[in-house]
Amino acid sequence: MRKIIFIAFFLLFAAIAGIHQIQKSQVDTNVTAKTTKVGVLINGSRSDHSYCQAHYEALEAIKDELNLEFVYLENVPMDCYKDIVSLIRDKGCKIVVAISYEFGRDMMKAAEKYPDIYFFHASGVNHRKNFSSFFGRMYQARYLSGIAAGMNTKTGELGYVAAFPISEVIRGINAFTLGVRSVRPDAVVHVRYCNSWQGDEVAGEACRKLLRLYPIDVVAMHTDSLQPHIEADARGIWSVGYNIDNAAMFPDTYLTACIWRWDVYYRKQILNCLQGKFHGHHDLIDMNEGIVALSGLSSHADPETKAKVQAADEKLQTLEFDVFYGPIIDNTGYLRVEEGESLPDDEMFNRFYWYVEGVKVEE
Repeated sequence: MRKIIFIAFFLLFAAIAGIHQIQKSQVDTNVTAKTTKVGVLINGSRSDHSYCQAHYEALEAIKDELNLEFVYLENVPMDCYKDIVSLIRDKGCKIVVAISYEFGRDMMKAAEKYPDIYFFHASGVNHRKNFSSFFGRMYQARYLSGIAAGMNTKTGELGYVAAFPISEVIRGINAFTLGVRSVRPDAVVHVRYCNSWQGDEVAGEACRKLLRLYPIDVVAMHTDSLQPHIEADARGIWSVGYNIDNAAMFPDTYLTACIWRWDVYYRKQILNCLQGKFHGHHDLIDMNEGIVALSGLSSHADPETKAKVQAADEKLQTLEFDVFYGPIIDNTGYLRVEEGESLPDDEMFNRFYWYVEGVKVEE
């Protein structure tokens, strides 16, 4: 008798679960039955082989799955409020995505004006009921790339071409350097700012100056320009990329890249919008959630390098270790983070204006 009751209960539970799954599938199908227009503000070109293209490819990857129609505006200036309004009023966009920090003020203004429209701001800091900003912990991938670079430098002198001296960029420089020095404690990372995200000429000149001054044999970068790769390739030295994997363009000198997988975020959040489940947040996303990654190491990396990178990656994935755990000394000899302590997110993301030991910033 007990066995019969158990079987009956099990069948009832299975039936309820099945009905729930069917209802869930129907909801998912219904919300994507109608095409939704999404406006996208891009501060450069969607085919830049870098930051903008990473967003473009991520959005295109979910286009058919969620039945989306994208309206792309490229080379959009900082003052973009009129562009946002045009996407909503003239193009009928129900969701607006902006990918540059500089668009934050006008995105917030538009979110207040149009409460029934959803807004997403990559690299932003604000949020409200219908507006989310988001960014990933790219510094974690930078740390891993630093290990690969440190294992491949023979001179112990590395170059880093950087866009602007802001928290985002300094965070990456420091993480990279900590990774380098975890395997090559005497290494020095020479940094030169080009004061541009996309300028090829200034990025190339910044790289050339570093290479003239020091016996650098690995170049890393935080710029959307590919020029540092070109300069490194011309000299037969290693380069570490950013945003997307461009290994095929530089097969002889490309070591690895810190890449974005924005589709992980866009898929989930846009579906929330379609289902009426969206709530605005400011999201800082861990690498273990898939938005940030290190591209596969090139065939030039030896097995020991791969093993060290994998071991560090596994530590990061457990969330029991992070890059800015103490002790950390800055490049003036001052103890910034004590042993057993960690750098708070607020300082790391908004007020990171110092450099770790081993960083040398060129004037």
